[in-house]
Amino acid sequence: MSDSSNFAEVFLQEAEELLADIEECILNIESDPEDHDAINRLFRAMHTIKGSGSMFGFDDIADFTHHVETALDLVREGKMKISKTFIDLILMSRDQISAMLDQSQGGPSVSHVENLKIIEKFHELMPRSARSSSKNADEKKKRDEAPPPSKQVYRVRFGGDSEMFSRGMDPALLIDELRGLGECEVIPNTDSIPSLDEIDPEKCYLSWDIVLTTEKGEDEIHDVFIFVEDDCEIDIRRISEEEAEDVPRLGEILVERGDAQPEDIEQALNSQKRLGDLLSQEKGVSKQKIQSALQEQKALQAFNKAAARETVRVPADKLDNLINLVGELVITQAQLSRVATKIDSLELDSPVEEVDRLTGELRDIVLNIRMMPIGGTFSRFRRLVRDLSSELNKKIDLVTLGGETEMDKTVIDRLGDPLVHLIRNSLDHGIESAEKRREAEKPEKGTIRLSATHRGANVVISIEDDGQGLNADSIRAKAIEKGLIAATDDLSEKEIFNLIMQPGFSTAESVTSISGRGVGMDVVKREIESLRGSIEIDSQLGKGTRIDLYLPLTLAIIDGLLVEIGAGKYVIPINAIVECLEMTDETVALDRGRNLIQVRGELLPFVRLRETFWIEGVVPEIEEAVIVNHGDNRVGLVVDRVIGDYQTVIKSLGRIYQDVEGLSGATIMGDGNVALIVDVLGLVRMANMDEKHSIGKIRKSKEKAETVTAQS
Repeated sequence: MSDSSNFAEVFLQEAEELLADIEECILNIESDPEDHDAINRLFRAMHTIKGSGSMFGFDDIADFTHHVETALDLVREGKMKISKTFIDLILMSRDQISAMLDQSQGGPSVSHVENLKIIEKFHELMPRSARSSSKNADEKKKRDEAPPPSKQVYRVRFGGDSEMFSRGMDPALLIDELRGLGECEVIPNTDSIPSLDEIDPEKCYLSWDIVLTTEKGEDEIHDVFIFVEDDCEIDIRRISEEEAEDVPRLGEILVERGDAQPEDIEQALNSQKRLGDLLSQEKGVSKQKIQSALQEQKALQAFNKAAARETVRVPADKLDNLINLVGELVITQAQLSRVATKIDSLELDSPVEEVDRLTGELRDIVLNIRMMPIGGTFSRFRRLVRDLSSELNKKIDLVTLGGETEMDKTVIDRLGDPLVHLIRNSLDHGIESAEKRREAEKPEKGTIRLSATHRGANVVISIEDDGQGLNADSIRAKAIEKGLIAATDDLSEKEIFNLIMQPGFSTAESVTSISGRGVGMDVVKREIESLRGSIEIDSQLGKGTRIDLYLPLTLAIIDGLLVEIGAGKYVIPINAIVECLEMTDETVALDRGRNLIQVRGELLPFVRLRETFWIEGVVPEIEEAVIVNHGDNRVGLVVDRVIGDYQTVIKSLGRIYQDVEGLSGATIMGDGNVALIVDVLGLVRMANMDEKHSIGKIRKSKEKAETVTAQS
């Protein structure tokens, strides 16, 4: 890949982040038009897109963004008011820039006419005095209250960022932009360039002193560096008229720049000694103080160097490959430990234990690299709520909590569509109209709360609204009408709520552009379960609905309990396990065709995995029950033997076996054999069915599980 394409890729990644920032800023401004920090952030993001777009050849984006930037500048100066129309135009502009970025990557073409329409609407909002100048894209509006004389001389110092090349920055382009402002003399400082054998071609060792003679103001010079000023050392000073006419001597320039002290300049010029020696011998500065200053300087340099490397952009596919390799390393390490145990060599034990420790640390570090805060996903729904509440003519606020909660990036990426479905349902079905809310003595403005929190090895994401809630009687009637349940079925309220996740189920009286076609909740359910997660629904009629999504922190590695059934090994996720106990005749009961086990005075249903997975052989005299829970449900999973804790890498069963009830994946053990990972949620569902329905499900699972075990 060429350097230009690398830089373009960096710009595209940066632009995506800036567009997200733009959306967040403008929604903050809509809530608080006096939020000047948000206004300045918004302007800066637009200006960065314009400047970077121009540098990397995205001229259409730069030209369009320039007009948006002009309107934002008027808002910053208080010359244009923030209105709903202005907010809408900024959001439209953000979407248009996103579309142009997609077009550059082979997406649908973007109409230039649409760009002109948006620009014209901005012009209509501007005061008359600003319209004519803003329509000329080549003329930048002057912002100085007192413009400088026709020509001024500026001294510009630029540099200090050794990592600028790795961020896609080309200083030559910035200097060329300065040349476009006037007469420019550039003096590169090469003092920091190391010897050839120490030089790193990916680092920048140069800085520049630039003397610029221009009619432009100081703000326009700052604009050249606005999107790199946080990373580079930039100093811009105007040289006074007297100084320009009466050319100063070299020593005076050094003093004025702060590079030397006036009282020492003559002595320093005549001395060949280092500054520290000179100050120590002739100015009475102790060597200890000089050494202390040098140490402080080194510490600051080290700090700045480390700060510049706080974040590194890495393509997602490289991270995925790294995760896969670490997974293979974990498996290989388990094999090595097993071989070492057989050899029983003290000389071998120590390095194997060290490899075990290092592998564990590496695994944890790599998994943490892929952990990201979920707040970025939450923030994108503010726009969704704003647009749909306007379309539905409802007043709705979105409140987000726990945005700092971290999850695996793979899980976060796949959460977008399910959360969209759930929030749209809350907007359309949950929150009532302002009139109905007044009749129910509720505030006119409804609230949707989107929150995330850690709970053990899971993250729980909750979508809660203060709307009308679910009507259990209406859901039950619709389910009977569709033949999903019989009129005689005795279902709890929670079981009735779960019926809304059946394919094609909908209680909406009419179809809208948002919902009502019976498509959505079943998709949500399938997607969450494919992430090894689960859904719980709780609702109170007239008060609101809460939907909790239980999701694993990561999809790559699982902490489990290794159990044995016949000759096969199985892994039960540790986060679902409550306790383990032995099965005895005294603890087992049979009630209405269901197997029950007595646990601390409470009767719980249990499932024999030997029967569920159709495993033949002699049943041991003493079986063991692993008590697992899911939400409010607890179930016993009966196995032949509990072996112990086991951390393993998850492997997919593949498309053929993705619908196997009771299994969610597989793993390769240290001896090379395959162990199947138990799907606790699926088994809990099976245990809570009536006996007849359970038998049918179990038989189907037995056949599939037998095939999986044989092929593994």
